[in-house]
Amino acid sequence: MARRSRHRLLLLLLRYLVVALGYHKACGFSAPKDKVVKATEYQEIILACKTPKKTMSSRLEWKKLGRSVSFVYYQQALQGDFKNRAEMIGFNIRIRNVTRNDAGKYRCEVSAPSEQGQNLEEDTVTLEVLVAPAVPSCEVPTSVLSGTVVELRCQDKEGNPAPEYTWFKDGIRLLENPKLGSQSTNSSYTVNAKSGTLQFNTVSKLDTGEYSCEARNPVGYRRCTGKRMQVDDLNISGIIAAVVVVVLVITVCGLGVCYAQRKGYFSKEASFQKSSSALKATTMSENDFKHTKSFII
Repeated sequence: MARRSRHRLLLLLLRYLVVALGYHKACGFSAPKDKVVKATEYQEIILACKTPKKTMSSRLEWKKLGRSVSFVYYQQALQGDFKNRAEMIGFNIRIRNVTRNDAGKYRCEVSAPSEQGQNLEEDTVTLEVLVAPAVPSCEVPTSVLSGTVVELRCQDKEGNPAPEYTWFKDGIRLLENPKLGSQSTNSSYTVNAKSGTLQFNTVSKLDTGEYSCEARNPVGYRRCTGKRMQVDDLNISGIIAAVVVVVLVITVCGLGVCYAQRKGYFSKEASFQKSSSALKATTMSENDFKHTKSFII
């Protein structure tokens, strides 16, 4: 009985496997036809066109696809920039000194006459150009106050694939998890290797030092020049002294104004302004009278 049960179980498993394979095929879960070819910048690469063998009557065209389609190989000649740094090997293109501008999707089209008419076959390949990072730009403040939140930034826009970032203090690497490192004196920072930020949640004087950042991807790595960050304590006594000086100045000014009012300096000034205005009015009246008298005469 046990053997029969095992036999039936094996048959059920085989049936399930056959049904699953049939469903996989019917639903079209197959590997994509487009090929991806990776090349490091300034090296060489071959873009292969998988088509039937070339004959005398075959017509070959290579195109670079995108927002606008451009010819790479047309009328038996390489076009554009590829004239000087590419060559044809059968239906394939050998590109020397690949640049990041060459990245994209390419399609080869082979047409040949047949008994049924013109036969056209196509093959598509995607070229991905790997680029080493440039020297990253590092933003490090020169002076900060202890106890505040401070963020250092590091960024590179050249690398492909996008690089990851590592921060160094005085030449020593800062771990993403500071609690795991015995060399770390302040465990209040966080490092984001993807975005390139180094953030101190509560910066202290122990964090004073020279900071540099390194951008790295599978192609290469570059590091920025170290910059010093000085952390200073908040000068409470200096702030208090400054406040006291300001209060004293305001007090002295207020006392001076009160003294002037008691002595009547402000009232004397007002009476002087009134007398000046009256004198001006009298002078203007006399001038008007003289002008009127001369007019009557």
